[in-house]
Amino acid sequence: MEKAVNIQYRKARYDYHFIEEYIAGAQLTGSEVKSIRDSRVSLVDNFCYFEKGELWAKGINITPIDQNYVHEPLRPRKLLLHRKELKRLEKELVQGITIVVIAVFTTAKGRIKFKIALCRGKKDYDKRETIKKREADREMKNVNNF
Repeated sequence: MEKAVNIQYRKARYDYHFIEEYIAGAQLTGSEVKSIRDSRVSLVDNFCYFEKGELWAKGINITPIDQNYVHEPLRPRKLLLHRKELKRLEKELVQGITIVVIAVFTTAKGRIKFKIALCRGKKDYDKRETIKKREADREMKNVNNF
């Protein structure tokens, strides 16, 4: 049994308000799959865009394992969704809304999936509120543990 891969883009919850989440497949090469299974993925500063009715992810850094398995680490990757989901996402993509890959994981069958989210960027005051709430929750948890 292979180990499960679960890579999160944790800063996304701090930077964005999530509107909707989707699970998508991706067109990957064999060396990219090996690198993902070895957890050599960085989701920092990624985004998705539409080109000719297809959804592409850009900015996902999949580092090659070694020189025998060579692929371009930052190439755009095609995300695979149902046609209805693609059309709905394309309609909802207006000014101020973006699509971001928030996680990469493997299914029970061993397939690699990308979790994407339709999101709106947070303002600075929203980020400060998030920090205050997190600190208050942490203090309450510490008080309850004593």
